[in-house]
Amino acid sequence: MPTMLPPDATPTRHDPDVLVIGGGIVGLFCAYYLRLGGSSVAVVERGSVGDPLACSYGNTGFVGTQGAAPLAEPGVPAQGLRWLLNPESPFYIKPRLDGELLRWLWHFRRACNDRDAQATFHVLLDMKKRSLDILRELCAPDGLGSTFTEQGMVVAFKTPQGFEKACRSVPQTVANGVPLRVLDLGELRALEPGTEFDIHGALYNEEGAYLHVPDFVREFARTVEDMGVEIHTQAEVTGFEVAGREIRQVRTTRGDFTPRETVIAAGAWSAECARKLGIGLRLQPAKGYTITVKAPHNAPRLPILLGEGKVALTPLGDRLRLGGTLELAGMDSTVSRRRVDGILRTVRSYLPRLETAETIEVWSGFRPCTPDSLPFMGRADSYRNLSLACGHGHIGLGLAPVGGKLVAQIVTGERPDMDLAPFRVGRYGGRAPRRLRR
Repeated sequence: MPTMLPPDATPTRHDPDVLVIGGGIVGLFCAYYLRLGGSSVAVVERGSVGDPLACSYGNTGFVGTQGAAPLAEPGVPAQGLRWLLNPESPFYIKPRLDGELLRWLWHFRRACNDRDAQATFHVLLDMKKRSLDILRELCAPDGLGSTFTEQGMVVAFKTPQGFEKACRSVPQTVANGVPLRVLDLGELRALEPGTEFDIHGALYNEEGAYLHVPDFVREFARTVEDMGVEIHTQAEVTGFEVAGREIRQVRTTRGDFTPRETVIAAGAWSAECARKLGIGLRLQPAKGYTITVKAPHNAPRLPILLGEGKVALTPLGDRLRLGGTLELAGMDSTVSRRRVDGILRTVRSYLPRLETAETIEVWSGFRPCTPDSLPFMGRADSYRNLSLACGHGHIGLGLAPVGGKLVAQIVTGERPDMDLAPFRVGRYGGRAPRRLRR
């Protein structure tokens, strides 16, 4: 298990080649590839690896090639205004006076155009394809195979308009390399013989896949530790010692670290961490919800995405996980019963005969979202030995594997596998508000 110092342990000093701040899925893949490259690596995690506070603890775990479209698309602002009036809608912004949120929304609105949306889609799809290849190799039967399932995915549409719009996009999506096809009713019954749908139509993606979380995260952490990476839990970053353009020391609640290189990969907490170094990130925590129930006997066998409702269903053996919503409410971890009820109502509208089952857990977590849905990955201009890997948003599990590889290539000076220009850390400006700098 990841190392956790006892509460009365004397703080110590560590000197790894690279310190990764954040023990979530992104931080672990950064550590994995850095260690493969020969660096000594330490990871500090503010909580426990795979604990309920982590974004990758309770989500639906979708990876594969489905869902590469960015949040910022043409038409979203107009739809968003209607959704804003409904606290049960798939996308909700909690009204409040927040300068950072307003600046984020301004950049988000600018990204809602055809040109940017198409360019971002191609980048995200490339990342998801590369990550799927990595996961297939990593999760071979003799590895983490029990935590990864690739058996296809159904995308269901309730309305004629939603289905017809999706069908029109299939040829272009296939041309872009996504194996998407229209299902007839007989094919849907063959794929899901025990589940009754009330829908207008459905699509099928044979590259639909998902990770069993948090099991994958915890098992992968053990794999990374076995490679020689030190993982320090309950180690919150409290400050930095800086000299000129270099980070000399990272102070945490479990000791001080003097790495040659530092990587911030702290998910939704990355913006707060970066502010300590005078770096402002356009990053908003987007809260999502899941409800995990005992799997009813007529539960779907495949992962299902409910198209217009933006709700996902993931079969996890004797459990079924229902997930959805994107709520911009700051770092408010309160669980809204109305949001949970909205997810359940959406599921019932698509699968009206799905049996009511005992609820095991209701969970919410923060997805770190950028305005254009592209993560921040690269060097921070202000420092010679600081890189960032954050902002992977609502599809972070599907981007993290290749993202970790790219960040390791940046840190070690290797030629990156992808063009890094879309991921520039300073593309929205790079200074934190003076009153927040420490």
